[in-house]
Amino acid sequence: MNDILARRARRATLGIALSAALVAGIAPATAIAAETSSPTGAVALQTEDAAAAKEKAYAAMQEALKNLEAAKDAASREKIARFNDDIARFQELRDKMAAQAAELRESLPTMQADIDAAQAKNDEAINRVSKLQEKLDNKHEELKAVEALGDEELAETIKQQIKSLHQEIVTAKARVDFCEMELREAQDRLKRQERQVNDRERDAEKYKAHIDQFTAWRDALLDNLEKAQAAYDDACKAYEEAKAAADKATSPEIAKPTETVPPSGSAQPAEATPPVGSPATGKDALPSSTKQANTSSGKQADTTAGKLANTGDTAPSAIALAAVAAAGLGITATATRRIKNSK
Repeated sequence: MNDILARRARRATLGIALSAALVAGIAPATAIAAETSSPTGAVALQTEDAAAAKEKAYAAMQEALKNLEAAKDAASREKIARFNDDIARFQELRDKMAAQAAELRESLPTMQADIDAAQAKNDEAINRVSKLQEKLDNKHEELKAVEALGDEELAETIKQQIKSLHQEIVTAKARVDFCEMELREAQDRLKRQERQVNDRERDAEKYKAHIDQFTAWRDALLDNLEKAQAAYDDACKAYEEAKAAADKATSPEIAKPTETVPPSGSAQPAEATPPVGSPATGKDALPSSTKQANTSSGKQADTTAGKLANTGDTAPSAIALAAVAAAGLGITATATRRIKNSK
């Protein structure tokens, strides 16, 4: 809004300068250049820019401060302490599960050895049953041959041997059943142990994931706080620089330059030399009244210029140009009336 008002004021000033220049007979380009090229106007524009930059830097600093306060609230000591407590608790649980898994895993080779031994016993029991069954089958063949020969005493002996083999086979089969049971139990123990190891390892991994998540949340809050602090420090530095520039732009040494340098292209036209008439014809010779009017006009212009110089302005402003033009117009009108009266 301030920029819009400033532009409107400058356009109005240029309009006044142009009107005054037209009335006073000064070239419009000269009047406009005098106004726009004025050191005072340049300083004013520089001051406005510096003030706008200062306000912008101040707004950025306030925004950075708001972000910093939010980051401090999010990463308060209480919240960071809670995160650290949760991380420590999960770390303790993870270490416990990892230790249990390692302990259970240590006994797995022993259990596997028990399974191998049970499997060997079972295989041995099965082989014994097979051998006893083979002997039994041979005795049955031998019994048939003896009975065919009619040797009853030998046949009775073979029958006793067959009966003994039947008992041994029953015992051997029972041994096989027992070995198979031991093998299954050993296998089941190993499977349970492996499941426990896997469960403990999964629990350790789960707690490790919790630790990583809470650590990431905590570190993100601390990182945001660090970045917000750095952004606020940079904003404060930028504001101090903008404030120093604005103060320098509004200092008396800049607002009121000591040396007056007329802007290029704005020099006033040299005073025109009145044409000198020919002695014979006397044409273009100015009457005495006209000379007096010019003299009066020069004095008046000198007086006005002196007043303007006393104000300290380094270049004619629009109001000054208007005043000069009005004074010149009034004096010219008086001189014209005197010429007419003399005629």
